[in-house]
Amino acid sequence: MKQAAAKLPATFEAALKELEGLVQVLESGGAPLEESLQAYERGMALLRHCQETLARAEQKIRILDGGELREFGTDAEPTDKGER
Repeated sequence: MKQAAAKLPATFEAALKELEGLVQVLESGGAPLEESLQAYERGMALLRHCQETLARAEQKIRILDGGELREFGTDAEPTDKGER
């Protein structure tokens, strides 16, 4: 079960693509038990990697946006008019 400890993909997109493939394998139910367990373990490692990558991206957005996240499509102006 060393595959889960294997090097993680370099990009979020590559990790997500690999994770989607593993989910398909597990959902099909056609893999032997040991292979399914390895796929699950690798999938969990990829899931954590993706969640951490998204959390870092959100943190960067918060920093760039002055600590405030806004919904898409909302006014781009700061809510505190005294800031400008």
